[in-house]
Amino acid sequence: MKSITILFISCLVALGVSAQERVSEKEKRKQAKRDKINQVIRLEEEGESAFKKHSLLGFKFSTDGYGISWEKGKIKSPYKTTLYQIELNEKKHRKESKQSRSDGAVVFGNPFIYGKQNNFYQLKLGIGQQYMLGGKANKNGVAVYVVMAGGLSIGLLKPYFLDVESPPNSGQVKTIKYSQADSATFMGNSILGAAGFFTGWGDVKIAPGAHAKTALRFDWGRFNNTISAAEVGFNLEFYPTKIEQMVGLKANTLFFNGYISFLFGSRK
Repeated sequence: MKSITILFISCLVALGVSAQERVSEKEKRKQAKRDKINQVIRLEEEGESAFKKHSLLGFKFSTDGYGISWEKGKIKSPYKTTLYQIELNEKKHRKESKQSRSDGAVVFGNPFIYGKQNNFYQLKLGIGQQYMLGGKANKNGVAVYVVMAGGLSIGLLKPYFLDVESPPNSGQVKTIKYSQADSATFMGNSILGAAGFFTGWGDVKIAPGAHAKTALRFDWGRFNNTISAAEVGFNLEFYPTKIEQMVGLKANTLFFNGYISFLFGSRK
């Protein structure tokens, strides 16, 4: 009985020591985190950056489409950062209207955009600068930046394919893109639906151009090493060759849009 009591007391002592060690380690981690935050605050008050770079993933919604982006930033000071950006966007024409073929009760085929000639995608490579206008007064504040960037814009024109009944009322399905030879069928009443996203990539045409943008960025991330931000701005794009998106409508070389992006990432 005495041995069991001694063993029980030894276990309690060991558990107590282990619990104290865990608490001590937890307090050390908390203190290290506090020290790091204080160091960041001290450096930024002295005009020195506590971070060297940032990485951001963005989701963009514009007045003529949507896209995703990735950004790498080299932090020069708390007030200035050099930006390197990659974007992939799809641009929509303002006259696009999705519809479906039906007999009033049953819908046939995939939804399609009547008169659409090409899907217009963009791969953008840009470089720019970010300047701080106002920092966070505290961890619940919002930092405000102005962003200016520009660079290469690679336009990708993918022909828009339709499934049509050809000849009409024959029951035979044919997949076509817009051409002078098939213009009557492409714009006629025998359309069954869109051919699908993966059709037409072998016929993509490349249209190189340039872009420039200016924006305000609002970062409400709780801590300085994390970024949660919204960017609101305007974008201008120019292509030397005309971009044909819709049949019978004016092809454009100049595009202007407003956008908002939601950005998430971290500083290191």
